[in-house]
Amino acid sequence: MRINRFDTDPSRREFLQAAGATALTLGLSNVAGAVDTKAPGGKPFWGVFPIGQTPVTPDNKLDLDGLASEVKFCNRGGVAGFAWPQIASGWSTLSEKERMDGAEAIIAAGKGGKTSVVIGVQSADPEIATCLRYAKHAAQTGADAIIALPPDKADDKALIEYYKTIGAATELPLVVQTKGDMSVDLIVDMFRQIPTMKCVKDEAGDPLARVTEIRERTNNKLAVFSGRGVRMMLEEMRLGFSGHCPTTGLADLFQSAFDLWHAGKHREGFDMFGRIQAFETIPGAGQYILQARGILKEDATFRNTPGMGDGRRNAPLDDAAKKVVRDALDQYLKPYLRA
Repeated sequence: MRINRFDTDPSRREFLQAAGATALTLGLSNVAGAVDTKAPGGKPFWGVFPIGQTPVTPDNKLDLDGLASEVKFCNRGGVAGFAWPQIASGWSTLSEKERMDGAEAIIAAGKGGKTSVVIGVQSADPEIATCLRYAKHAAQTGADAIIALPPDKADDKALIEYYKTIGAATELPLVVQTKGDMSVDLIVDMFRQIPTMKCVKDEAGDPLARVTEIRERTNNKLAVFSGRGVRMMLEEMRLGFSGHCPTTGLADLFQSAFDLWHAGKHREGFDMFGRIQAFETIPGAGQYILQARGILKEDATFRNTPGMGDGRRNAPLDDAAKKVVRDALDQYLKPYLRA
């Protein structure tokens, strides 16, 4: 069966899953200049690493089963990684106990799977000791890597010390997330000084204009991931990003687009990404996709992320609007879903 012939044959889903596993295994050797960066278990920083969304129950308690379900979905769909809690997860709304409990649930759900589990360790606490507790807990619990957002209002020297301290807390690979005006010079300086820094999720400045310089100045030893909803994925792949961080609901389709593109099937990768973009124009699609696919319970909601306008995710969606999303999923995307 050819990758570019999508039909309703039940065996096609198995084929897509196998193709994804093959691309994940072989992708590093199939792409010129790819970054051969791996977690301790041999899982590469290569592919789609969605940012997990944080479901809560109707009484606003953290839905640990829902978090675990997101990871299991990623494993079934051949998705390369899963990161939580970050900005799209509403990390700043979570207590320390919720962070620890959530990390344990996610890591347990990922045991034995091919999806890398990356745990966020930033903290609103100005004392870095809290970040170090999260990092050490992630390592002790079995995470594949850690990721950290930068603190607010820190100069370059303070940022280097911050990431050096976190990077030295464990032997896990460190993913640095940039924001604001963090420069390429700063990223390169950190990479040279922090042995565990293996990846940067670049959301500062214009990442499309920076990726080539970052790769060249780190001799392709630092993986570069994209964020911001991954709306420029085709151009990001062309420029040499190693990974992409959308949200979870369509992560298997993002991974399919990634696998097809890097297998040289650029037209098919373009078409797959186009399906994602078209689906996301449907009102309520992003809000309801996890429930529509059965990844989360029908009554799941999310905590609002301050400053992100995420109140729309919890705005009431009536039955008619939900049906539109479910019908579109069934009519337009079902033949391409891996999980």
